[in-house]
Amino acid sequence: MYERPIVTEILDGLKRKKKLLQIITGPRQVGKTTASQQIAEKWQGEVLAFSADSPIPPGPEWIQSNWEQAKRVADKQENNNEVLLILDEVQKVSGWSEIVKLLWDEIVRHNTSLQVLLLGSSSLLLQKGVTESLTGRFFLYHCNHWQYPEMREAFDWDFDTWIFYGGYPGAADFIGDGQVWADYVNNSLIETVMAKDILQLQTVNKPALLRHLFLLSCGAPAQILSYNKMLGQLHDAGNTTTLAHYLKLLESAYLVSGLELFKRGKLKRRGSSPKLILWNNALINSVTGLSFEEARADCSWWGRLVKNAVGAHLLNTLNKQPYSMFYWRERHLEVDFVVETARETWVIEVKSGKAQTTRGMSKFMKLYPESTPLLVGAGSFELEDFFCRQPVTEW
Repeated sequence: MYERPIVTEILDGLKRKKKLLQIITGPRQVGKTTASQQIAEKWQGEVLAFSADSPIPPGPEWIQSNWEQAKRVADKQENNNEVLLILDEVQKVSGWSEIVKLLWDEIVRHNTSLQVLLLGSSSLLLQKGVTESLTGRFFLYHCNHWQYPEMREAFDWDFDTWIFYGGYPGAADFIGDGQVWADYVNNSLIETVMAKDILQLQTVNKPALLRHLFLLSCGAPAQILSYNKMLGQLHDAGNTTTLAHYLKLLESAYLVSGLELFKRGKLKRRGSSPKLILWNNALINSVTGLSFEEARADCSWWGRLVKNAVGAHLLNTLNKQPYSMFYWRERHLEVDFVVETARETWVIEVKSGKAQTTRGMSKFMKLYPESTPLLVGAGSFELEDFFCRQPVTEW
């Protein structure tokens, strides 16, 4: 079975002298549970694993009961091996971070031979819990959508196959039948995320609107849509504030991000029309109904898929450091992506297919000459080369 790098990273983290909670966050169906199982197989001591992924979310007593069971096992250990407790989908437990804080502080205080690995698929709830209650007690790992090199190594996919079918390893066996593949992604992935990670855990007054917004995003990958234009295409749309909030909920579940317009000064960015980026191209093509052959033959649509894949690659790989990601547009001139880190600003233009103008990048560089330009698909990086690199380390 293919082993993602996160397995080694977490095993190394569990061996550090300073004992910390190890927390994995990321989308559904990208291998978080599989990674935890691979970690358990390599663990030298006892392993106890439990999941809160049930139709009715359990209460904090679920954590306390499983934790106490792991402590009893740890107390019986006659060697130096520690017990590993794994709690999956922990964000579904009401008040999870508060009870984990109390129990973890007791572990550290008494130097109990117990290590804890927590997994969660809702970034919003998980981040809220760790920042409010667990400050200084955890190390966070991001288990992202599978990128091109991983799908190539694990399933022998070529570049075009990955651009269309995206990075869900569980769906890889179904790509020989496009309809079966689409049904699997829609029913086992998208619908599960909507029902369990958003509607079950968040206050959503208009669930139909949330679903319509997601479907609209799938039909407009890497495109800029004003909220007013969205209102004209959505039923029971409410107002722009509701749409902006629902877009944030979709982002917290690793489905869709709405990039803001880049301008110096945060106040100037408010209210800008979002550029819609799907975190995985599988989400797009399972919904639109186009076959691989139809999508590949449509140069305009394929170019959108490539640009969305670039944006998704940046979103999935840049989260190991603080960054902000935008697009830029002034009248008829546009730049695909702008990435700001603490020290640098990168301006990224994506070129696929026939030659295209770079006047947008030229204008941007005149306005912000301290920026670093990056042409993807021509010039700086060829497409396959770009997707094989990690922006954090390569740039």
